[in-house]
Amino acid sequence: MFLNEIQEYDKKYFMNTFGSRIPVAFTKGEGIHLWSTEGEKYTDFFAGIAVNSIGYSHPTFVDMVTEQVSSLIHCSNLYYIEAQALLAKELVENSCADKIFFSNSGAEANEGAIKLARIYFKKLGKPEKYEIITLQKSFHGRTITTLSATGQEKYAKPFEPLTQGFKKVPINDFAALEAAITENTCAVMLEPVQGESGVYPCNPEYLQNVKRLCLEKDILLIFDEVQTGIGRTGKLFCYQKYNVEPDIFTLAKALGGGIPIGAVCAKEHAAGAFTPGEHGSTFGGNPLACTAGLAVMKIMKEEKLSENAEKLGLYIKSRLEALSSSTYPVISEIRAVGLMIGIELNKPVAPAVKAKMFEKKYLIANVGENILRILPPLIITQADADEFIAALTSAIDEAL
Repeated sequence: MFLNEIQEYDKKYFMNTFGSRIPVAFTKGEGIHLWSTEGEKYTDFFAGIAVNSIGYSHPTFVDMVTEQVSSLIHCSNLYYIEAQALLAKELVENSCADKIFFSNSGAEANEGAIKLARIYFKKLGKPEKYEIITLQKSFHGRTITTLSATGQEKYAKPFEPLTQGFKKVPINDFAALEAAITENTCAVMLEPVQGESGVYPCNPEYLQNVKRLCLEKDILLIFDEVQTGIGRTGKLFCYQKYNVEPDIFTLAKALGGGIPIGAVCAKEHAAGAFTPGEHGSTFGGNPLACTAGLAVMKIMKEEKLSENAEKLGLYIKSRLEALSSSTYPVISEIRAVGLMIGIELNKPVAPAVKAKMFEKKYLIANVGENILRILPPLIITQADADEFIAALTSAIDEAL
């Protein structure tokens, strides 16, 4: 189909929840590139919102997933599933978690983590401990409960009344978090790096203090690693950069390489709170999704993609900081943890820069008027980074 036909069907049959979409549809991907219905080649520096971290059509991924599709895609969780058991083992052996539960998305994983935290204290005979403290500017998903946890009113306001029991405090403000804790607090839930709002990292000292406080106050610590997990920040899991182990952490996005999967990962003391019948999923942990996860983990380790994310993230950050201090003062700040990069501009031109980059066949995102959000596949090279920076500076010139 041609783009105009797809647009016509979309307008007629699809619920418009994405506003005015960027006028392109893709039919093929390879490496860090995508090809449109019109045959044009694009370079993806957004990776399907941090999903396609191993790029497109990786031969190992394609082979493993194709073999699984040809044998068994789905069976009930009433039976044992080999790929599910193997992926759970892989995640446990490479993290601080002792047990895993698989879902279909990041929102589902976060919802599972919230349920786990609440039932944990209920089973300890402390039903009064149900409140969860989250951070302002956070994003945890679009279900009613994860919207309730999200610290951005614009997403939640239209759907009130929401799930009760959430408090929001500013990021990196330890005094505010400490003051918010009461006898009703069961957990602190945060993203080690807030991605959706513009790439805002938690300070290492802040995370260490939060961990200490949680231990002192008998509170569970939950990390939402839906976006930061699976190599994006320079470690397989972002908590490993800060030497702060959560009681529960969640994964999704990059874990499936494009096939939907989420995961609730927990230490034994927390994981044991779920008993048969208290949580479940029809599709969660099916053979296809778990095989995709196994392929991603294999590629991540064999190709050292976490290390590449660390190296290339530092390189891009240093290049952009050098430009901001010389010829591009419009760049006011670079926030980067691995290949999770936010570019703050001191003029409201981020949408225009994104549009110019699209004209140059580069895919990036903006957050509001002043922030560019960059999430390239973790397979990029230094040459790819140099080409991106050249295109970006040209786009900024044209947008100003």
